[in-house]
Amino acid sequence: MSILTCNHVTLGYDGVPILSDINFSVGQDTYLCVIGENGAGKSTLVKGILGLIKPMSGRIETGDGLKANEIGYLPQQTQIQKDFPASVREVVVSGRINSMGWRPFMTKKDYAEADKNMELLGITNLRDKCYQDLSGGQQQRVLLARALCATKKLLLLDEPVSGLDPVAARDMYELTSKINKEQGIAIIMVSHDLDEAMKYSNHILHLSHKQLFFGKTRDYIAGEDGGVVNPIERYLKRDAANHSRRAEPAASVPYDASAKVKKQDQSK
Repeated sequence: MSILTCNHVTLGYDGVPILSDINFSVGQDTYLCVIGENGAGKSTLVKGILGLIKPMSGRIETGDGLKANEIGYLPQQTQIQKDFPASVREVVVSGRINSMGWRPFMTKKDYAEADKNMELLGITNLRDKCYQDLSGGQQQRVLLARALCATKKLLLLDEPVSGLDPVAARDMYELTSKINKEQGIAIIMVSHDLDEAMKYSNHILHLSHKQLFFGKTRDYIAGEDGGVVNPIERYLKRDAANHSRRAEPAASVPYDASAKVKKQDQSK
């Protein structure tokens, strides 16, 4: 059963489409990598999935009990976020904000969920440390634990290995793969790292203002002609054949996007 479906979705800003006629679905066992050049529409798709912008046409729907405000989101980091002066445990438990309802304070259950996810990601020893004092790889583990506190079904990860050294990046891919396989949580990962995307994902969504490909990773590598090629060559070939001069707006997705989704959900 699909937990997220995009059905003929067009997204854009001020009446100008950035992504047109996007069609894909995500199941519980899906590990989907979203790839494409800068400005191809990847960030616009993230905003659409989070409910920060509404489709110009088509529908983005959740299923299998997933609510729009129950998507675990790990954004691209900014320097301000890296310097956030809070303990690791407080950062992780903040992922429970959408489950609070009208409660003004976190409960023991919220902190127990945070502790469970810190243990899952091997960062229990960091719980009382200041977030800003951690390495880049450790900070990403903390933010991944935070995202896990928000969901039981779907993680949306926006360039989670950006700025990490090769060892920390590989560690992040291994962690997300483990979460997908052992916890049964679907993954949507926006990535520029094509080689690793091919290695860990089971589905690929290739964007260039429209949908160039959606399907199984092995089919993307093989291509339409069935002849296996270097995946980077396949990527470049598809983008070159569908190159557009339109640029996606540079505005980033807010770090506290989940709170905005919560506000929108409560206003309904």
